[in-house]
Amino acid sequence: MDNKHYLQSSSEADGSNHNSGTSLVIKWISLSPLSYLRAGSTKLKVVSFLFGLTLSFFIVASYILTWDKTGILITPAPSPLRPSLDMRSLLRNILFKLDYTPRRVPDEREVIGSDPEVKNPCWLAEYLSEPGADPYRRNLFTLRSKSFKTVCDNMRTSFQGHLHHRDGKVYRLRCLPYFYIIGQPKCGTTDLFHRLRLHGEIKFTTMKEPHWWTRKRFGYIRFKDGLKARFPLEDYLDLFDMAAHRIQEHMLANSSTENSEVQFITGEASASTMWDNQAWSYLHGDKEEAEPLLLAQDFIHTVQPNAKIIIMLRDPVERLYSDYLYFKVANKSMEDFHQKVIDSLQLFQACLLNSTLRYCVYNTDLSNAMPVRLNLGMYVVFLLDWFTVFQKDQILILPLEEYAANLGATIQKVFEFLNVGSLSEQAAAAVTRRPMSNARRAADRRLGPMLNATRALLRDFHRPFNSKLARLLDHKAFLWTDV
Repeated sequence: MDNKHYLQSSSEADGSNHNSGTSLVIKWISLSPLSYLRAGSTKLKVVSFLFGLTLSFFIVASYILTWDKTGILITPAPSPLRPSLDMRSLLRNILFKLDYTPRRVPDEREVIGSDPEVKNPCWLAEYLSEPGADPYRRNLFTLRSKSFKTVCDNMRTSFQGHLHHRDGKVYRLRCLPYFYIIGQPKCGTTDLFHRLRLHGEIKFTTMKEPHWWTRKRFGYIRFKDGLKARFPLEDYLDLFDMAAHRIQEHMLANSSTENSEVQFITGEASASTMWDNQAWSYLHGDKEEAEPLLLAQDFIHTVQPNAKIIIMLRDPVERLYSDYLYFKVANKSMEDFHQKVIDSLQLFQACLLNSTLRYCVYNTDLSNAMPVRLNLGMYVVFLLDWFTVFQKDQILILPLEEYAANLGATIQKVFEFLNVGSLSEQAAAAVTRRPMSNARRAADRRLGPMLNATRALLRDFHRPFNSKLARLLDHKAFLWTDV
């Protein structure tokens, strides 16, 4: 067996739901100065009410400007109460705070103690269900995806044939990803996912973007909907059953000279994995720490320290505009985007006055308050945290612009990174000819590019982050000066 798959005889870990029962506490600020509105003349009532209302607005403004991290900021403050956008001051503050001490990497015992379901990439797990029982009847992913439900319906017919019998016990082959495509949103991850699927040795999950590591294993599908049922590890593993069956069939037929050198690998693609640690805020909001102690990469590294990571990055200015156009909201326009950028910059500026850069980048309240996802383009902050647990040679980082300009060479670089066989000339042509995935909608294309004033603001804002990223990776493409 090659070093890409590890088989060991084991039983499933006891999956205790340590996050159940957690509640979200929201602190509200009273806006009712009713103690001032007692018996008296009508004029006195009106004056008192206006005084109380004005006082309340000053309280709210003070709360936002001091950025009380225990409260939940739902919307940006009204424009008159927001600090004016001083780009020079903001950039000075960013440069002052951009060089910071790396985070403390948690001890492995802390990670395992937080989530004890630790396994190797592929292993034989004892199958304890009754013969003929439906193995997917309780899988929560089938409730969210019709396509995956259909896949499960098809796998049921051959499931029993893939069980392994030994010493009076029954086992099934379980797999986790050999590699992860982790981000970023609107940076070409969907296109890369579909092109890699054309390689015969690469077997992905049966649904793209399961978001298990960042959301569903904690019980969140969309954070605004609150805590739901926790997706157990078994449900996530079911997403790899087709890959596991293919690997198992290959092992049984390994005596064939024609197929003996073929080595299948498993992969997963969720564009939230690199940056989304919001679950920490929702589940551990009572903690005093300003920044999340445990990140998604800590759990992945504990399970698979040798995992390979692929990241697609794009000019953060264009990424933000594409992100804005992607979401279906009313009255989209270049002017609306410009105003949302200014609002987001002001909110980030207010946060940075009293907090660390990492705190403002990871802060869930700030992220929810900003009208556009400005923080997702601060790539170097997230990447530095990934480098605290994974080695640089385990992470392949691709600029989208190079990927688009020289698709064939870039895809070959990915194949070499994953250590899979070269494609035939015909197969390689099919990979490069495939139409681009997730292209911009026609209605959004008609809006045209962003305003020059917006681009200038965003260029100035992202420049220090891009400069540090280019130095870290020793690659000038990440300056995005030629875009």
